[in-house]
Amino acid sequence: MKLFVGLGNPGAKYAGNRHNIGFMALDLIAADHSFAPWRSKFQGQVSEGTLGGEKIILLKPETFMNLSGQSVSEAARFYKIAPAEITVFHDELDLAPFKCRVKTGGGHAGHNGLRSIHQHIGEAYDRVRLGIGHPGHKDRVAGYVLQDFAKAEQIPLDEMLRGISEGAKALAAGDSAKFLNAVSLRTNPPRPSTGKRPPEGKGPAQAEPARGPISAAPKPMPPRPAPMPEPEPDTRSAFEKLADRFRK
Repeated sequence: MKLFVGLGNPGAKYAGNRHNIGFMALDLIAADHSFAPWRSKFQGQVSEGTLGGEKIILLKPETFMNLSGQSVSEAARFYKIAPAEITVFHDELDLAPFKCRVKTGGGHAGHNGLRSIHQHIGEAYDRVRLGIGHPGHKDRVAGYVLQDFAKAEQIPLDEMLRGISEGAKALAAGDSAKFLNAVSLRTNPPRPSTGKRPPEGKGPAQAEPARGPISAAPKPMPPRPAPMPEPEPDTRSAFEKLADRFRK
């Protein structure tokens, strides 16, 4: 049995916020994999189901972000789930928008939801870090994460969430590489052409070069001109040639 936790804030006011991307991921997993209806428990919303034969508990804490650890620790104690079997889906400022990474253990990097979980169960749990980008200055972070995703971001957001749902079985099985590949196929689909040349004999037929029309009959060659007669040799003596020159 494993516990998947999505971080966010409860209520319609926050539903589309960047901070709520963890909730969004769990909602799609529950819908796509026929999980049980959500019910209130452990200061949050809980749904149960299976992924690849592994029983999974989905939890969306409703304590607000900075008290998420209370809900997580209650659910973990009830189901007797160790931190190593817990995976938390959360927004990540230090990743480019719609990039996804998997991490085990480590610090909370100032994330209030992770900070609270650290306080209640320690840091030895897995995280699925969902990139939302950084506003550029730390003073703008609080407002930025509580803003809805822009309209231009809806398509890449949807593709990333669908990739997460499609790779959820691999994640439940502990195969993070296969999970990330499923996300990548959605967010960075392969190009339709590989650029490789087809094998000989299997490529498109080569067209023969165009040929001009064939003449009905070749035109006759013009007759060669008659050869010029050779000049007769000059048999005059040198004195006669000189005399002829003075007569002209």
